[in-house]
Amino acid sequence: MNWIKEIENYKPYNEQEVADKNFILYCIKQYDNLLTRENFLAHMTSSGYIVNKARDKVLMIHHNIYNTWAWTGGHTDGDDNFLYVAIKEAKEETGVKNFKVVSNEILSLDVLPVKGHFKKGKYVSAHLHLSIAYLLECDENEELAIKEDENSGVKWIPINDIHLYSNEPDMIKLYNKFNEKIKKLIN
Repeated sequence: MNWIKEIENYKPYNEQEVADKNFILYCIKQYDNLLTRENFLAHMTSSGYIVNKARDKVLMIHHNIYNTWAWTGGHTDGDDNFLYVAIKEAKEETGVKNFKVVSNEILSLDVLPVKGHFKKGKYVSAHLHLSIAYLLECDENEELAIKEDENSGVKWIPINDIHLYSNEPDMIKLYNKFNEKIKKLIN
């Protein structure tokens, strides 16, 4: 399916997602380079929210730039297969080789502000990530590996304790939204 159609067909979960979907679709109409970092204002990213089979733990990385525990993901860098990007990033950032895609459907659409920061010695100005998220699952016994240029840790965190590990209030709200959605999938 065409990536724009995938976003157009997404059914928002709440008012925030309605607004963010509209914003993303507006950006798509305005810019032809959202799939790359050439767009300094906003660009597409794809992430995986990785849970265990029991859905009571989340696999997270300790992000070097933000100095906090976070989900996996990254820039699409020209690739319009967002699910593929989410899985690729999850593999690179955690060392896990095998992921189960819980659903091919988008888990969440979000516009995430990124503060200005240094990356590889170069300053990156503040911008927006137009985030597409998917729900992934993997076995807790899979071997984990740190990707030193991006993170300093990889571990399973109890799903109800994410707020104790993340120091980003806006991201905690996002993870809580994911967890609400997961509960509805289970029930």
